[in-house]
Amino acid sequence: MKSGERIPNLVFASPRALPKAAKLDGRVVVLDIAFAASTSSKVNFDKVTRVLIEGLGARLAAWVDHHDHDLHPQYASDPRFLLCTKAEHGACPEMVTPELVHAAGPVDTLVVHQDLDGLYSAVKWILGGEEPYAGADLDARCVDTRIGEPGPIATKIDRALRARFRDDDLKRAVVLWLVGGLKKDVHLQTIDEAEREFDASNRGTEALAARFEWRGRVAFVDVAGSTEAYDKTELLLLGQKIADVAAVRDSGAVTFAAAFDSGWNFVELFGLEGGMPTRVSISDTRLDEALATVNGASAPAGSGG
Repeated sequence: MKSGERIPNLVFASPRALPKAAKLDGRVVVLDIAFAASTSSKVNFDKVTRVLIEGLGARLAAWVDHHDHDLHPQYASDPRFLLCTKAEHGACPEMVTPELVHAAGPVDTLVVHQDLDGLYSAVKWILGGEEPYAGADLDARCVDTRIGEPGPIATKIDRALRARFRDDDLKRAVVLWLVGGLKKDVHLQTIDEAEREFDASNRGTEALAARFEWRGRVAFVDVAGSTEAYDKTELLLLGQKIADVAAVRDSGAVTFAAAFDSGWNFVELFGLEGGMPTRVSISDTRLDEALATVNGASAPAGSGG
């Protein structure tokens, strides 16, 4: 980013909770936001994703995403859409290149997914397609796929975001700190404070991990009603040390997860329309059905059994 250039407006979103097009200023780029499910009765592609696309119209400068979805082919001929699968690109920032940013032209607003992957994508866009530090793309891939070990910068940010995943001020601080050259400033202080909160919640995560039990080939834990503060991603990773597939039930939902390179595809197994194949959340009313489906499926080639 050149000195004096304005940082675009930052809007943090998720596939099921997108902003209204009328509330977004000027030309807009959407980064790391998956298309919503194509047939869900309450929150689906037509009611959420298509509404934003058509609402923006010519103001949509680019939509860049790496999550599997059956409707990607509908946009293959539109040069504004750069869409791929998780297998093709493990993380979104590596898709943001100087050529892509240049081709999109001036942008007023960035709508980005609210995880590290999305924030790093925003940072790269603001920096003209350049990494904020050497190895940032690889760090984002390590964090988003949970394969390999990210460096200390991404580890700090990942832990901070997992402690305050609803805190937009923290997300903005992450972007501004990376864009600003990783200085010892107020943005770093905000990130450090959130990271300390993660350290505290991690003690609860480890306590809950002791409650994992075998449900066939699945390591399962029900944390509903628990007063322990915990990090779901970390808890799922601890479960995957016990079994290839881990499942955590809480707040009316159950999340299934397996390693990125395991070969498991829960989107297909559970009849979902899109998302990350190796991590999905479904209503806990489907728990017994989902466990039976996983336990009855043939072990994928990449799994241990």
